[in-house]
Amino acid sequence: MKIGINLLLWTGHVTPAHRPMLEAIAATGYDGAEIPVFDTSDPAHYRRLGQLLDDLGLARTVCSTIPDAAHNPVSPDPAARTAAVDHVRRLLDCAVELGAQSIVGPLFQPLGEFTGSPATAQELDHCAEFLRTIGPLFADAGLVCAVEPLNRFEAYLLNTGAQAEAMMRRVDSSAVGVLYDTFHAHIEEKDPIAALDSLLAAQVVAHIHIAENDRGTPGKGHAKIAEAIALLQARGYDGWLTIEAFGQAVPELAAATRVWRDFFADPMEVVSDGYAYIRRCLAAA
Repeated sequence: MKIGINLLLWTGHVTPAHRPMLEAIAATGYDGAEIPVFDTSDPAHYRRLGQLLDDLGLARTVCSTIPDAAHNPVSPDPAARTAAVDHVRRLLDCAVELGAQSIVGPLFQPLGEFTGSPATAQELDHCAEFLRTIGPLFADAGLVCAVEPLNRFEAYLLNTGAQAEAMMRRVDSSAVGVLYDTFHAHIEEKDPIAALDSLLAAQVVAHIHIAENDRGTPGKGHAKIAEAIALLQARGYDGWLTIEAFGQAVPELAAATRVWRDFFADPMEVVSDGYAYIRRCLAAA
């Protein structure tokens, strides 16, 4: 398994000015970094960033979201659904320039937008159609799409592993899988480890986010991180274990994810202590 860390810990737009953070990540021993890509207007920016990451010996994945209602893949408006596919095309252009292995995140609805009702059959149909459409785009680019179920306070379409697994059966693409996040599972699953086991048995797990129950430093809360890592190791998972911790660094993200206070003294605590904790979990497993 490879250990990564999400740069949303510091910023929503990584630039060469963040080299000191990237150097610290590399020096700690991380295999790679998860790069947020929200601005898709300049793919060349990501090519230059990829060269910097190459210099530091860091592999990379990309995290992103559906930006707004005008690009909503489950909208009743066909223009919005078309715009969602176009958005993914631009994301892929940036990810390819970056040299990323995958794009991960809640790529099924805008973050924090709700209708006030459960997902309808039509919305689920639109979601399946969208993911079936982008699957070949990812395959042609040589990347994987890892769809992340979110807790009910951030999304309404896909909240649980079972819902994501059912969606994957409808999509049936080797280029589209599920991101299992220990934070979201802590909220939504009756048994987070059983949910992960079911996803692994279905062979749809494409990415793992290691996130504590308060979104702070892994190992300093009570999310079932150690148990998840032990199961992943027992089942032969060989993908990414990417730490995702949020603070106040990105105000828009903090507002969308309801992060109203600091969960760690300093981001470098997450970098060093989170890495050491995952290593201990792997050794124990």
